[in-house]
Amino acid sequence: MKGIARVAAAAALTSMVAGHAIFAEFEVNGVSAGKENGLRLPTYDGPIEDVTSAAVACNGGPNPLVKFSPNVINVPAGAEITARYIHTLDTDWRTGLIIDASHKGPIMVYLSKVSNAATAPIPSSGWFKIHEEGYNSATGKWAVDRLIADRGYKFTIPTCIAPGNYLMRVELIALHAAGSYPGAQLYMECAQINITGGGSLSPATVNFPGAYAGTDPGIKFNLYTSPINYTIPGPRPVTCGGTQPTTAATTARTTTTGAATTRTTTPATTTSRAATTTSASTGGQQAAWGQCGGIGWTGPTSCVSGYTCKELNAYYSQCQ
Repeated sequence: MKGIARVAAAAALTSMVAGHAIFAEFEVNGVSAGKENGLRLPTYDGPIEDVTSAAVACNGGPNPLVKFSPNVINVPAGAEITARYIHTLDTDWRTGLIIDASHKGPIMVYLSKVSNAATAPIPSSGWFKIHEEGYNSATGKWAVDRLIADRGYKFTIPTCIAPGNYLMRVELIALHAAGSYPGAQLYMECAQINITGGGSLSPATVNFPGAYAGTDPGIKFNLYTSPINYTIPGPRPVTCGGTQPTTAATTARTTTTGAATTRTTTPATTTSRAATTTSASTGGQQAAWGQCGGIGWTGPTSCVSGYTCKELNAYYSQCQ
C-alpha cells in the first residue's frame, strides 16, 4: 500500500505548467464585470511560493503586473461573487482549462480598504479575510475541486462591511508540492471594487507579507497523508455580529456543504487521485516551470536560460 501511495503521489506531483492559473474575471450577483475588467493582472500564470515576498499581496515579482484596469466595480454588500479562474489570459473559462485537478488546496478571499481602488498602490497592511474554504471531510473534496467542477468559485460579501473602495484579493493555494518549503503554490490577483450599502464593520487586519510563514501548517503540508487534517493559513474570516477573530492561529479547518461554511476538527480519510501531464523541453533543456528532476524522472535535468532546477521534494524538481 505504501508503494501504491508513493506512486500516486509522484504522479500527481508531475503536473506542472498545466496547473497554473489566473483569477481574471468575476461576476456580481450573476452579472459579469467583463474579462480582465476591474482587475490587476499579470500576463503570466505562474505561482508565488515565497510567502515573505511583496508579491504575495496581489501577485507581481516573477509575474509582473502589467494589466491595470481603470475601472472600479460596484458591489452591493451581501452580493454573491463568482470568481473565474482560467489557465492563461487566452483561456475561456466556459470551455478551457481552469487549473490541473492535481493542484488541490484551499481558496480564501481578503479585502483591504483603500482611498481609490483604481489608483491606490498595493497595500502591505490592512487586509482582513471574508471567506475561506479548505478540505470538506464529508465529500473528500477541496475548495479547488469545487472551483473546477463549477467553473467558478462563489462566495458572499458580508452585509456588515463598511462601504467604500477595496482591493479584493482572491487566493488559491495548490498543495501538490507543499511537503517542503517553498513548495506550496499561491495564486492570487486583486479586483478593484466599491462596496455599496453595508454597515460599519472595521475589523482587525493582517499584513501581506506577514500573514503567512513558511512553517505554517497550511503552507507546509503533505497532501498525500491520510487522514487529512488541514489548517487553513491566515486569520479566520470576519463575521457580522458577535466577536470578531483577532488571531491567525486555529486548530479548526473549513468544511463546506453547498454555499454554507462551517468549522470542524474531525479528520476524514481520503485518497489521492493521480494526474498525468506533459511538459515541453527545448534542445534537451526543460522549459520554464517544467519538471527537471525527482525520483523516477527520466527527462531533462537542466533548464532553459534564466531558470534553474529547484528541488521541491524527493519526487519533483521544477525549472524556476
